[in-house]
Amino acid sequence: MTVSDTSASRTVLRWPEQPALGGWYTQEEIDAVMQALADSADWRTGFRAKAQEIAFEDAFAVHAGVPFAVAYNGAGTAMDQVLACLDLKPGDEVISGALNFVGPHLSVLRAGGRLLLAEPSPGGFNLDPDHVARLLTCRTRALLVTHMNGQVANMRALLDLAERHPHPEHGPVRIIVDAARAVGADSEFGPVGRAGWASVFSFQSKKGMTTLGEGGMVTTFDEDLAVRLRRLRSFGKGRLLGSNYKMSKLPAAVGLVQLRRLREMNDRRIHLAEQRSELLRGLGVPGLVLPPSIGRAHTHYLYNLLLPEDWGAAGRDQVRRLLAARHGIGSLSGERPTPLGHELIARATAGQRLPAAGRTADRALHPCLHPLMSEAENREIAEAIGDAIRTVAATCT
Repeated sequence: MTVSDTSASRTVLRWPEQPALGGWYTQEEIDAVMQALADSADWRTGFRAKAQEIAFEDAFAVHAGVPFAVAYNGAGTAMDQVLACLDLKPGDEVISGALNFVGPHLSVLRAGGRLLLAEPSPGGFNLDPDHVARLLTCRTRALLVTHMNGQVANMRALLDLAERHPHPEHGPVRIIVDAARAVGADSEFGPVGRAGWASVFSFQSKKGMTTLGEGGMVTTFDEDLAVRLRRLRSFGKGRLLGSNYKMSKLPAAVGLVQLRRLREMNDRRIHLAEQRSELLRGLGVPGLVLPPSIGRAHTHYLYNLLLPEDWGAAGRDQVRRLLAARHGIGSLSGERPTPLGHELIARATAGQRLPAAGRTADRALHPCLHPLMSEAENREIAEAIGDAIRTVAATCT
């Protein structure tokens, strides 16, 4: 059976390709916004955000188990500023995973670094330490590690590599973590945000918690870095060439509420993902890879499926069309290697071969998941996924 792209595109989806709001809002968020608005109506007070910003930073630092947290108006600007603090010189290299959102890699280029792309680990989406080891040189300044789709990367192996390959001038290679999709996740080092030189979190609308649609945070143990970031985000404080990247009052007030409920929202998402995997475990399709059940080390920002490799992108797209047309279920094909998504990254990484990343991208399928789905809805979606996969399997064997 074949479902055409045209017919699938006309389907009204009961569940979207990806929810526009990652968690959920309650009356408490509304009350926080209204209180901040009321407080700001006094012309003596206005929208000066410092008190709320500091309160949110302090709460997030406690949550992440770090001494310093610096709030930003977005994760992209936060990543830009962290990369800028490396003070890269021509030829300095930054290694990062090829499967990624383009934003962090653009930050590397803006900072003047040479971007080297590494393959994902076999059967997964995160950075492969073995490939990273082959890319390390005396010019490597940083590893930019992404916890892809909420699954914590192999930080111990990457930290060991960074320690064993110091830069001749700057010492140990810096570990910068893109934790945009893993807010609230846990690792062997404690909450995500503790391991590495700096971790960058996103509170954009689709993330596990959100501050009115945009926002970001950097966590670190490095006091000098925290001081410099605070200066840079506020026009340099008379010392540095900075600009205005501060978080405003209403997002900070909402962030405090979302942070208090983050564990509940993540636990619900994890429960549904593990329930879905249990329902799909008996499909018996050779080469089908379900997301690992590793507790809070995977927040399942996306529900990660890898279809059999020999199906290729065509088989994956057929499953997506069947899910939409037969069942009204939206899904994503996931991130491709970033050179395929941005011409400037393509130019900067020309000649770098990434066959494993390409194969993984072709296999990736992310059916819709949201923590407010009922268990009955989740079972229905799991049954639909099984139906679509079995249908395509029958045509591929």
